[in-house]
Amino acid sequence: MPPGARPYDVLVVGEINPDLILRGADVEPAFGQVEKWIAAAQLTVGSSNVIFACAAAKLGLRVAFVGLVGDDLFGAFMLQEMARCGLELRGVRQVQGAQTGLSVILQREDGDRAILTFPGVMRDLRAEEVPEVLLRQARHVHVGSFFLQTGLQPGLPALFRRARALGLTTSLDPNYDPAARWEPLRAVLPYTDIFLPNEQEALAFTDTATALEAGRALATQVQVVAVKRGARGALAVAGSHCAQAHPPQVTVVDTVGAGDAFDAGFLWGLLRGWPLASALRLGVVVGALSTRAAGGTAAQPTLQEALAWLPRISAKADEEV
Repeated sequence: MPPGARPYDVLVVGEINPDLILRGADVEPAFGQVEKWIAAAQLTVGSSNVIFACAAAKLGLRVAFVGLVGDDLFGAFMLQEMARCGLELRGVRQVQGAQTGLSVILQREDGDRAILTFPGVMRDLRAEEVPEVLLRQARHVHVGSFFLQTGLQPGLPALFRRARALGLTTSLDPNYDPAARWEPLRAVLPYTDIFLPNEQEALAFTDTATALEAGRALATQVQVVAVKRGARGALAVAGSHCAQAHPPQVTVVDTVGAGDAFDAGFLWGLLRGWPLASALRLGVVVGALSTRAAGGTAAQPTLQEALAWLPRISAKADEEV
């Protein structure tokens, strides 16, 4: 489908919550009413799906969002920031008397972090709530944080089937299954065109030893798989074709949302018909550049900025991987 044939390039279905990031040398709480000083605190845009949507919009994709917020300060903050990112929000419903979710991130100076998440209404979103009119107006539908969205899981296979019947392609970023069973994921993969796990998730789901083995195993179930490997970049497999790319060197401040930014860059390339290796390089660049500032959205690059960085990295394709 050519760009511009529908009003939206991507319809994102997912959770909406801010992140409260607390940083310091010692951010581990001590009970017994012990009070500690920390170095910094920041309320910022959180949730995998919103960070992805903002990154995609900054790259120039037209993005609509479906999700829930409570009628509280956190919900108002997220709606304001999502509008600032240029997202279409008529698919977002404000639930009266409900609370918006919140993640508290305790981040040490070495970059390691612990996350405490209050789900709020994120567990209440149902696939059946996605308006037919928005599906018909989009080229692609994306879902992240699959295992956090327990209300969305049962109906997602039917939603992806419906999207495909309307001519959309589909993508899924799972996050890790806390129960380590992966069964809900198995039901939706047959209707997923692009699968976007990180290396830990891919290895656990496929019970393989290497990222490449996992990618090849997953490519028998979906059209395209990209396995994110953090500082080692990413690899992608589509049918018999493989590619890998390493990220450019940047000064890393915060890795929150880097995988979601990668997803946006990679999908931008695929939606524009780029070859697999080229789309992978763009994803790696967008993900790396997003780590240059605190929070998931502050350092997300524009398309022009990301394209300017592409010559700084290389990608290997097919038999070279």
